[in-house]
Amino acid sequence: MNWKENKRRSRNFGRTEVIDNTLNPDFVRKFILDYFFEERENLRFDLYDVDSKSPNLSKHDFLGQVFCTLGEIVGSQGSRLEKPIVGIPGKKCGTIILTAEELNCCRDAVLMQFCANKLDKKDFFGKSDPFLVFYRSNEDGSFTICHKTEVVKNTLNPVWQAFKISVRALCNGDYDRTIKVEVYDWDRDGSHDFIGEFTTSYRELSRGQSQFNVYEVVNPKKKGKKKKYSNSGTVTLLSFLVETEVSFLDYIKGGTQINFTVAIDFTASNGNPAQPTSLHYMNPYQLNAYGMALKAVGEIVQDYDSDKMFPALGFGAKLPPDGRISHEFALNGNPQNPYCDGIEGVMEAYYRSLKSVQLYGPTNFAPVINHVARYASSVKDGSQYFVLLIVTDGVISDMAQTKESIVNASKLPMSIIIVGVGPAEFDAMVELDGDDVRVSSRGKYAERDIVQFVPFRDYIDRSGNHVLSMARLAKDVLAEIPEQFLSYMRARGIKPSPAPPPYTPPTHVLQTQI
Repeated sequence: MNWKENKRRSRNFGRTEVIDNTLNPDFVRKFILDYFFEERENLRFDLYDVDSKSPNLSKHDFLGQVFCTLGEIVGSQGSRLEKPIVGIPGKKCGTIILTAEELNCCRDAVLMQFCANKLDKKDFFGKSDPFLVFYRSNEDGSFTICHKTEVVKNTLNPVWQAFKISVRALCNGDYDRTIKVEVYDWDRDGSHDFIGEFTTSYRELSRGQSQFNVYEVVNPKKKGKKKKYSNSGTVTLLSFLVETEVSFLDYIKGGTQINFTVAIDFTASNGNPAQPTSLHYMNPYQLNAYGMALKAVGEIVQDYDSDKMFPALGFGAKLPPDGRISHEFALNGNPQNPYCDGIEGVMEAYYRSLKSVQLYGPTNFAPVINHVARYASSVKDGSQYFVLLIVTDGVISDMAQTKESIVNASKLPMSIIIVGVGPAEFDAMVELDGDDVRVSSRGKYAERDIVQFVPFRDYIDRSGNHVLSMARLAKDVLAEIPEQFLSYMRARGIKPSPAPPPYTPPTHVLQTQI
């Protein structure tokens, strides 16, 4: 049998080995792919019965094919996906079992602590204010800064706080690569005085506290000028502890589910849905901005949700029959069960709502954020994480309440994505994003940055290629989710659940005709 996998416009990625005379092959050859949570990575597997040594696939019998995404495989329980093989009408072609595992290279981090002794005195009125700067060496012999310690004031014998750094950042995973450490005396005006330097390597540091890890700090200029110069002090490694960093995929493999909720802005500022100028206009030939944003983000997140049932909410509309204003209504009309079947179900419920509700106002975010927060607050054990997508056209009306809701939600297993559609100014959304200044409410700051905002207009492709532009949108809004997810798990000390045991094919398999 032969196998090939194609990515994006059917690029031939590779082939397995051929296994002779079996209907239940267990292929050995592995394929290494780059994985990105925020990208939809489409895969196709074609199966062939090999009849000769010809490399030309048309010379062999086609047995069927399987389509999936890389996200589907890693998002399945134990990163093991079983799918029926299709492609030959009217014929059962068997099943394929796909497994994925994350490569462990460079997932280690190191916790190190240093002290120094008898450093040179650099300050006229006091002692020195020393700090260390660490550099990793590059292939071309240059150095890249990778860590700075804090400054310890007014001492020639400082003890710096322990710090954690990834092995990748420290030496790019090369244990023998040179690590250069420079020692400086801090000055308020930024013109820090150079005390001296030394070099080491990960392998040397990994010996831990010993006579091998006491380093002479040398100032080359002083050494060149003074014959009696020996050093400018010493730096000693006090401790060295290796920790293996857990990754986003460790949690997914252990069964953590990503729950996706959608909230759509039904305020009157969107314009009458019957008019082509409306942001909610239902063009029979093309998705509107709301539909595109929903589909772009939803199609990626759905791979990590096993039941594919998504709550879909609306806000800012008058509801039938009595015209009451709601900022948290179910798009499917069922407040007890707002779940829709897959992204297609969300789209259908959205279109149905447009025909039944009256667009009104104001633009309040807090109710839908609190809605998801209620669910998130009930499962804080790491088994579930919640992502809320808000698609809105406008200027927010309940800023103070929304900030309060975000500050409270930052303690919970949830993230918020806001996509702004239309021509409005989105200054308030940028403030909620919290990249520059963490969101605060009544003197309390958000525990984590959990909001990502993008304006939809930045992703409109002038050439009309909506597939590419929506892939870019999804990439930008979802790129921060794995780190936000990990920041919650780390802060709560939640470890990934053990993954189920790897699949081993049964020894006695009933032969089935393919």
